[in-house]
Order: sequence, then structure tokens, then C-alpha cells
Amino acid sequence: MSSSDIFIGETIGTAILILLGGGVCAAVTLKASKARNAGWLAITFGWGFAVLTAVYTSAPLSGAHLNPAVTLALALKKNGIDWSDVPIYWGGQLLGAMIGASLVWVAYYGQFLAHLTDKEIVGTQDVKAKAVEAQEKGAGPVLGIFSTGPEIRVAWQNVATEVIGTIVLVLAVLTQGLNDSGKGLGVLGALITSLVVVSIGLSLGGPTGYAINPARDLGPRIVHALLPLPNKGGSDWSYAWIPVVGPLIGGAIAAGIYNVAFA
Repeated sequence: MSSSDIFIGETIGTAILILLGGGVCAAVTLKASKARNAGWLAITFGWGFAVLTAVYTSAPLSGAHLNPAVTLALALKKNGIDWSDVPIYWGGQLLGAMIGASLVWVAYYGQFLAHLTDKEIVGTQDVKAKAVEAQEKGAGPVLGIFSTGPEIRVAWQNVATEVIGTIVLVLAVLTQGLNDSGKGLGVLGALITSLVVVSIGLSLGGPTGYAINPARDLGPRIVHALLPLPNKGGSDWSYAWIPVVGPLIGGAIAAGIYNVAFA
């Protein structure tokens, strides 16, 4: 694979992943959405199908890593990808995640406006003052559409949850889902990985929202901070390191387990 194929494939694939994954979060969350309040099952299956679509689309170009933790694991894996390709994968993944999050905003533009100007949601007091306060304190009312956040903010537990979930994901990719070259996801691997993502969401997604992917969380969080959304509140940057560091640790551990037990 050439560097351009890797970058283009990861950009397109991750954009599709976030468009469909963030899209289901928007559909369930936003006022005037036909799927509002569809619940956690809709979100977990929506993310699983998002992975399936993104992998099938981008695998011919880049191997469909779509996740810096997967890329790191494949670099650490015996006979894995070249380390020189890692920044190219990561750059495409971050850019794709930002594009996907921006497209969610476009697709749900009217719903975002309706939601963030509804007095039942943003309150009846000084809205601008409340928005400034939220910006200082943490997550705003639609941040969950873009990125993850904990139900209970305990840093070590939140990191551990992301580490554990990512280990499960990456081990599944390394042991069952690789193509013939061993450097990306194959056709069967796409289906396996999508079902694993659903399983992780159902079983381990409750505490933190299961980022299990640094680009999936960081790229959309940057977009949330930049978009001109009224009364959007904060982007919760004090938490942002956890869904980046946790998955990277999990990916490295999974690669170590694979090299010892399976390689």
C-alpha cells in the first residue's frame, strides 16, 4: 500500500465511521429527530453497523485500521506494519473523524438548532451565562453526540474501562480479523469486528461510552469546540486525555498478549 492509499483510505473510512456512529447518537439525542429516545441498543448497533460500513469501504485502500489503537497494535505485532506508516494512518484517522463529525452537524443542522434553543433543554435563565459556565465546568448538552464522557468521573476507573474494552477489540482484530497480509482487516474481519464493537458497547459501554478509539473521540471533540453551535457549552477537555491514552494502552497490551500467546 502506498502512503497516499493509506491516508485516503483511513480518511474516508474514519469519516464514514464517525458520520454513521455520531449520526446515531444525534438521532437518539436531538429534539425533532424521528429516532429520539431510541436508547442504548440503537446506539450500540448503530456503531456496529458504522464499523461494518467503514471497514468494507476503506479496506481495499488502507486495510481499514480506522483506529490509532489498532494501528499501534499492528505496528507492535510481529511482522506487522512499518513504524514509518503509523503517522500516516493516524493523520488520516484524525482528519476523517473531524470530517465525519462535521457531516453529522450538516445532516442534523436544524435539529441542533431546535435542541439548543429549546428552553426545556437550555433553561429559562440567562442562556449565555449558563453556556459560559458550562464551557468552564465541562460537557455541554450535545457533547455526547461528538465524543464520550463518564457516568461517574473516577479517572483510574475510566482509564481502566477504556483499556479493557480496547484490549477486547484489538485482540479480536489480531486473532480473527486480519486479511492475508496480516496488516489490515479482511472481509470476514469486518463482520467480526463490527459484532465485537456491538458486544463491547452492550457489556462495557455503560461507564464511559466506550470510545475504544482515540481518533473517534478527539477528532469530533475538536469539531465540537470549533462549530458555531448556540449554547453548546464546554467540550470537557479535562476528560479528553482518557479516551486517547486508555485505548492506546489497551492496544499496546493487546499486541503484547498476541505476540506472547498467538504469534
